[in-house]
Amino acid sequence: MYDPIMRVLTVLEILQARERVSGTELAERLEVNLRTVQRYIARLQDLTIPVEAVRGVGGYYRLKPGFRLPPLMFTDEEAFALMLGLRGLRHLGLSAFAPATEGAAAKLGRVLPDPLRHSLQTVEEVVALEPGPWVISTSAIDLILVSHAIRSRHSVCFDYANYQGVSSCREIEPYGVMHADGRWYMVGRCLLRKALRTFRLDRVTNLEAGEVSFERPKDFDTKTYLHQSMPFVQTAFALQIWIEMPIETASSHFALYRVSMEVSEGGTLLRCHRDQLEPFAAMLLSLGCRIVVHEPAAMKEAFANLARRAGLAAAECKH
Repeated sequence: MYDPIMRVLTVLEILQARERVSGTELAERLEVNLRTVQRYIARLQDLTIPVEAVRGVGGYYRLKPGFRLPPLMFTDEEAFALMLGLRGLRHLGLSAFAPATEGAAAKLGRVLPDPLRHSLQTVEEVVALEPGPWVISTSAIDLILVSHAIRSRHSVCFDYANYQGVSSCREIEPYGVMHADGRWYMVGRCLLRKALRTFRLDRVTNLEAGEVSFERPKDFDTKTYLHQSMPFVQTAFALQIWIEMPIETASSHFALYRVSMEVSEGGTLLRCHRDQLEPFAAMLLSLGCRIVVHEPAAMKEAFANLARRAGLAAAECKH
C-alpha cells in the first residue's frame, strides 16, 4: 500500500505525463474519492508545485506549462510491479516483446539504487512464470498499430482468415482490443459488413493503417461487448452440452472460458464454440459429473480418443 505522501507524488507523476487530467480520473487511478484528490492537489500546491485547476463541467488539473521536475525514483513496490509486468507479457501471447522487455529491465537495473535493484533480482530469481496451453502468440507490431488506430480514430485494413481458413480483405473502424482466453481480440465496425465484428489478431495478416476517420461510440465498452458475444465467436465446432451440475457451481469452473450457461433440467446447459474438441472434453471429464452431448457429433470421437489414451496410460502404470 502507498502511504499518503507517495500518493501525492504519484499525482505529480501523472500530471507530468499528461497535458491535463480530470479529478475523476485521478480518483479512479488512485482508488480514492474526489475530496482526497483535492487534498493531494492542495498538498502539491503547498510544496510550491504550480498545479492549475480548471473548475466546472469538463474541469481538469494541469501543471503550469513548461514546468518539469526530474524523474521521481521508484518505490520498492513499483519496481517489483514493473518487472513482474515485463515478465508477464509472455502470458499474453506477446513473446515478440522479449527483446524490448530485456532492454527495459537492463536499463532499470542500471539506474536504480541497490535496495530497489533487489526487487528486480527477486522477480528474475524467485518468481517463475509459464504461459498456459491456451495462449496463442500474437504479433506485437499489429497490437501496437491497432492500439494507435483506436486512439487516433482511424481505420485499419488487413487480410483475415476465418476458422475455416477462408481469407477476405477487411477494413474496420477499431473500437477496442482485449486479451481473453489466451487470445487477443479486436472489435470494431466492419465497413464490408456494415456491423460490429470481432477478429482474432492471430488470424490477421498484412495489417496497415487506413484512411477512414471515425468517431468511437462514447458508451461502447469492449469488455462488456466481448463477454456477451465471445461464446458464439465462429470456430470449427459449435457445442451444446448438458452437465449435471448447478449453474452456480458450473460458473466457477467456466469463469475463464468462452461459455454461455443456462439452467436446464436440474443441471446446466453449456453453449460455446471451439476449434479443438479434446481439450474441452478433458476439462468436462475433470468435473466428475454426468455429461450429455447434444452437439456436435464429433464430440463422441473426442471422448473415445481420450478414453483410449487413458487406457494406454493405465496399462503402463508400474504399480
